Amino acid sequence: MLRVILAIFLGLIGIAPAAAALKTQTIAYSYGGKTFKGYLAYDDSFSGKRPGVLVVHEFWGLNDYARSRADQLAKLGFVAFAADMFGDGKAFEHPEEASAMADAVRSNLAEWVGRAQAALKVLQDHPNVDSSKLAAIGYCFGGATVLQLAYSGADLKAAVTFHGALPLPPTTKSIKGKILILHGGDDTHVTPEALQALKAKLDEGKVDYRVVVYPGAVHSFTVPGAEKRGMKGIAYNAEADRKSWDEMLKLFQGVFGTPKK
Repeated sequence: MLRVILAIFLGLIGIAPAAAALKTQTIAYSYGGKTFKGYLAYDDSFSGKRPGVLVVHEFWGLNDYARSRADQLAKLGFVAFAADMFGDGKAFEHPEEASAMADAVRSNLAEWVGRAQAALKVLQDHPNVDSSKLAAIGYCFGGATVLQLAYSGADLKAAVTFHGALPLPPTTKSIKGKILILHGGDDTHVTPEALQALKAKLDEGKVDYRVVVYPGAVHSFTVPGAEKRGMKGIAYNAEADRKSWDEMLKLFQGVFGTPKK
């Protein structure tokens, strides 16, 4: 009897790895003579090709937070690729270093967009990805990045920015998918005027977009422990985090449907 019980127990252990189906890996890719190291996540219990979602990090770089968002998406049936916008998988703890790196990237629009496009190409070419079903999401610096990616004419069904900076498009004619702007009502890092200016541009171009503002939320409202960074005007807001994630998922449901196991 003990042997039978032990056999069943060992059998269950053997099954466990298949149930814990999250697969992750670091993928090196290149652009402009530089090496970048992104983070790929998918759940192999889902069958066939499925939508791919690019995740773009905050100005801190490709850190555990960005990777955790990729993991969340993978568990829902997407293939997620967390881009490396700084090269060599760099991430920073000090605001001055992070800001300097982000400013250097933003100072050259062609380089900025090119790095994002290179990361999107990695995702698009993955064998588990349906290349006709792509989206991009980003946080803070990453939110501005996915907007620039959408403005560039990237083949995205959706671009979602969480508490991101809001650059204006030089033209709206190249935008192919839906845009979702998730914004903190008390965000002092992105002015109300910047939001209104972007809305006016998107309205003028008849872009399919939506803005959701969360009262009381400030910059970095989706990032647990953001207030511990010691920067003014950033703090986590659990309600805004949950609601904004749900808004993104509703958009994905509309453009992609539900990934199938």
